[in-house]
Amino acid sequence: MNRRGWLLFAAMSFLWGIPYLLIKEAVDTISPAMVVAGRTTVGAAVLLPIAAARGSLRPAAACWPWVLAFGAVEMAGPFMLLSHAEQTLPSGLTGLLVATVPLFGAVIAFAAGDRSALGPVRLGGLAVGIAGVALIVNGSSGDGSVTGSAVAEVLAVAVLYSIAPFIVSGRLTGVPGIGTAALSMSAVAVLYLPIGLATQDGTPSTRSIGAVVLLGVVCSAIAFVVFFRLINEVGPARATLFTYVNPVVALTLGTLVLDEALSPGLLIGFPVVLVGCWLAASGGSVKVVDPGEVDRPATLPPTS
Repeated sequence: MNRRGWLLFAAMSFLWGIPYLLIKEAVDTISPAMVVAGRTTVGAAVLLPIAAARGSLRPAAACWPWVLAFGAVEMAGPFMLLSHAEQTLPSGLTGLLVATVPLFGAVIAFAAGDRSALGPVRLGGLAVGIAGVALIVNGSSGDGSVTGSAVAEVLAVAVLYSIAPFIVSGRLTGVPGIGTAALSMSAVAVLYLPIGLATQDGTPSTRSIGAVVLLGVVCSAIAFVVFFRLINEVGPARATLFTYVNPVVALTLGTLVLDEALSPGLLIGFPVVLVGCWLAASGGSVKVVDPGEVDRPATLPPTS
């Protein structure tokens, strides 16, 4: 990975490491559907004028079925599932479970025809990663906030997140990323706004409102621009590898800001999951790939 790739990787590690803290703060006084509606409305309000000024909306609109598909698997489903799950789950644990994205990414790559995606080492990594998740969940079972349904919701998020880069590289090549993000985010906002208004009970706190605004501007608008740049720079398979670092950010913020406890199961399972993800995604290779060798998607143009 070249220097630009590493910078984008570091940015995504932070930008999608902090949402778990912000979601936890937001759902304290705002309904999950309203959190999704709020963050996507704010994000779309930021991205739409920029995309329109750059002429990025028309080419994205021409591919509207796949733009909507991207919005469904990257925003509509995950944002709602995360917001609902974090009504009970600790933010740090949620971030760690989402780190299983590379495990599911390897399975999807295999299903798509890449037989090397689940060779012996990668298959072993998949088993190790699943064992790590089991350690985390079982080790946290004494905490009444950790339920099987909430864990299943977050693992479903990981599955959806692992699909999104392949939609971008396979069906949205040549489409400006900022146009895709702006239109898909707008569609999700339109979908969830009436649901959010119907489910919101009471007046949100200033802290929760601030968390939603940050989710929209920083973790949605800015993050998706960087995300598309990262896919363009390093390819869809490597684009999900920042999820190794996201849980470190999530766990650190959850512990320092929300005083969340670090259970023995989490402390033991955390490195097991990361090792499993690394093996499943890389096959155990530590080779630094030259920019010319990177498996780029065809021609996802820069979003600047």
